[in-house]
Amino acid sequence: MTRVFSALSVSVDGYISGRRQEGADEVGSGLGDAGALFDWYFTGDTPSKVFDGFRLSEPSARVFDSLAARVGATVVGHATYDHSSHFGGSGPHPTAPLFVVSHQPVPELSEAQTQATSVEEAVKGARAAAGDKDVALMGGVLVTEAIKAGLVDELVLHQVPILLGGGRSFFGELPEHVRLRLAETVPAPGVTHLHYEIIR
Repeated sequence: MTRVFSALSVSVDGYISGRRQEGADEVGSGLGDAGALFDWYFTGDTPSKVFDGFRLSEPSARVFDSLAARVGATVVGHATYDHSSHFGGSGPHPTAPLFVVSHQPVPELSEAQTQATSVEEAVKGARAAAGDKDVALMGGVLVTEAIKAGLVDELVLHQVPILLGGGRSFFGELPEHVRLRLAETVPAPGVTHLHYEIIR
């Protein structure tokens, strides 16, 4: 059965991007001043088997490639799509089709990208496209909305030992508590991988 999960780098104080420079354009600002959240992708000596150019520590490569191998389709929000320069016409995963959730027209959609007007519609389409693989969610607002809709099965926090002190939080406000079960903890240089399952 297809599972829906999110795996994002996050600071200890819960941010997935940092502050923008004063006067910087919101669109395309990406990580702001929080590039350190992704240092662990490139500071190891084990190349990723899925993503060209990624060199991770051995434990991080094991976790990262295991998750990447599960992905059959990806869902992102419009803001993430814009901040990532439209993923160059593809998506954050090298082989998985991309679904973009937006109520407004989405510019520069390619054949590998599909617009959906709700997270429910996007996840439904992504499940169909994923086949026997899983669906990955990307973006704080999108993940929060998917949790509210009861669509998320797992959360993986790649927790980086830094307090950013500001920026874009991973989770938005939720109407009630969401209970999690810690399925796995993998400590690695510069990051701790925390794998949770959502309890329903």
